Amino acid sequence: MSPEDIARLFTRADGSYHFARWQRPIVPIVFGVEEETLAVVKGACEAVVAMAGHKMAEMDNEQGANLFFFFFREWEELLAVPDLGGMIPGLEDLVGRLERADASSYRAFRFEAEGAIRAAFVFVRMDAANRAQAAEALALTQMVQVILDWGEGAFAGASPLGLAEGRAVLRPEIAGVIVAAYDPVMPPVAHDPSHALRLAARVQP
Repeated sequence: MSPEDIARLFTRADGSYHFARWQRPIVPIVFGVEEETLAVVKGACEAVVAMAGHKMAEMDNEQGANLFFFFFREWEELLAVPDLGGMIPGLEDLVGRLERADASSYRAFRFEAEGAIRAAFVFVRMDAANRAQAAEALALTQMVQVILDWGEGAFAGASPLGLAEGRAVLRPEIAGVIVAAYDPVMPPVAHDPSHALRLAARVQP
């Protein structure tokens, strides 16, 4: 990918550049799925984190878990989740906006003082389109989108996944960006577009 291609992945709606990755080990917890699907979601987490060269853990000493997946049928179900309103300020208004937009998913991040990702919340409404996807593809797509704080339009034109021998896999160019982003010499947070040049230099051709 060219530096311009990479820069677009982290450019916000207002034209600013913003990049952030995780520093602390990732501790996922999954709500609203059967045991079989739980293993699929956690497997996707493990695969993406291992590919990035990052770490997972059994517990976050400050938060318990720090990556929260919620799967449900209707957005209003979130209003009945205990304590979720304390973690997601303005939850009722957010649910109303998502219902009006007929949204199928939503992600929210919390950040460390210096700007690295501290926690992430992934909400997936199991509408017809999401139910039609294989669980592996759905879980992998969501995990890819929280391993970094991508720009709003990063995957608007194309999924981060492709097909290989009939199976959903991460597109090589996106995998390359993730691996480069977690290079230990790269900063966990960046606001200057020149950061994209450094990423491009590290992406494997």
